Amino acid sequence: MSAETGAARPAPALVPPGERGAIRIADRVVAKIAAQAAREALPSLPADAAAPHATVVVSRRAARVRVHLELGYPCDIGAHCAAVRRHVAERVGALVDMEVPEVAVQVEWLHPAPHGRA
Repeated sequence: MSAETGAARPAPALVPPGERGAIRIADRVVAKIAAQAAREALPSLPADAAAPHATVVVSRRAARVRVHLELGYPCDIGAHCAAVRRHVAERVGALVDMEVPEVAVQVEWLHPAPHGRA
């Protein structure tokens, strides 16, 4: 009922799902999710290494991701990069419901282990 007139209000018309609009997830949100996924994929980081960060380009329902990270050395660089690629694609796809056709991993710095530790 309307407070002013005492008449019942008409029920709102239901809008078909295709016409309701869409949710847009900002690129920076997708980039933060990708960076967190990269952290999850790495077993550990050297104490002086910067946390992984990511840049993302979203086009329609696809996200192209570039992850920047630092690794301890010696390590299997290829295996770490493959694990990051795989995990970032899975997590971004699952959390934001986007296709992730490309995950580029850029190793920016290798931190050598102190002498006597490998």
